[in-house]
Amino acid sequence: MDSNDKEQNQEQPQQPGSRRQFVKAGLQLASAAAALTAADRAMAIDAPSLAPPPPPQLMTMVSAKDGTPIHYKDWGSGPAVVFSHGWPLTADAFEDQMFFLAQHGYRVIAHDRRGHGRSGQSWNGNDLDTYADDLADLMDKLDLKKAVMVGHSTGGGEVVRYLGRHGARRVSKIVLIGAIPPVMIKSDSNPGGTPKEAFDGIRAGVLADRAQFFYDLSAPFYGANRPGSKVSEGVRRWFVSQGLQAGMPASYFCVKAFSETDLTADLKKITVPALVLHGDDDQIVPIADSAMLSSKLLKNAKLVVYPGAPHGMCTTEKDKVNADLLAFIKG
Repeated sequence: MDSNDKEQNQEQPQQPGSRRQFVKAGLQLASAAAALTAADRAMAIDAPSLAPPPPPQLMTMVSAKDGTPIHYKDWGSGPAVVFSHGWPLTADAFEDQMFFLAQHGYRVIAHDRRGHGRSGQSWNGNDLDTYADDLADLMDKLDLKKAVMVGHSTGGGEVVRYLGRHGARRVSKIVLIGAIPPVMIKSDSNPGGTPKEAFDGIRAGVLADRAQFFYDLSAPFYGANRPGSKVSEGVRRWFVSQGLQAGMPASYFCVKAFSETDLTADLKKITVPALVLHGDDDQIVPIADSAMLSSKLLKNAKLVVYPGAPHGMCTTEKDKVNADLLAFIKG
């Protein structure tokens, strides 16, 4: 067949039988599509589980002045209690106290310090001035009034620096637990302090093998290296898991912040009632150069010493800490 014959055949109209078959097939497809659509609609009505999932719940965040996101927890309702955690941990370190107080009619709020936990890992701002300003941004955003501030270790320094820089207009009381003020590092003006070589060792450990260093640090932190210790392996691993959420900048630079910042002048400015809790076997922040001095510099402070308690007393002595917190807040 030549090309002319092909063109003639292509131009010829379809036979009636072929057209009927084509139309019939089209109708069958349309009917099937309509039936499928109806079935789908019926299934959507009868099976609500197939409906689109709800949007995910957003994390609670506040933006610091330099744009760094600061994550916080906000549980319960009632008078506000604000927690500031220690290095290298997160807001999770206070969950025993937060859950207890929320059950007793308080609104409990705890943030992850910048560089730690779920907050932004900024290179800059790993110092107590910026930490205090971030805390002020959070308290301003939530418009807290007559809040009780609780700070452990570095968090205690954060609370004291907050009051020194921003005053007490949003604060009614403070609690310092195993806290770093007035200043940790040994110097001519602070002969009872910890030698700088100890903090250099911390920085070296962070750089060399941060995971192993945090695990080793968890022993003196919770007193697991003391005879008769009942600290579980789980608690020590929990410490490591929190520490490894911090970025390297905060893990390293915060050591200078908590060891070398002198908070003496800030302590002297504070007039709100203060409760100072400290273990006399604290191997991280020795009591003689911290609570014994800060409780005298504060104008209205009560010192409670926990015999044999370690630095991580919010975990190891949680029932006693919870009871003392509740009594102080209510009183």
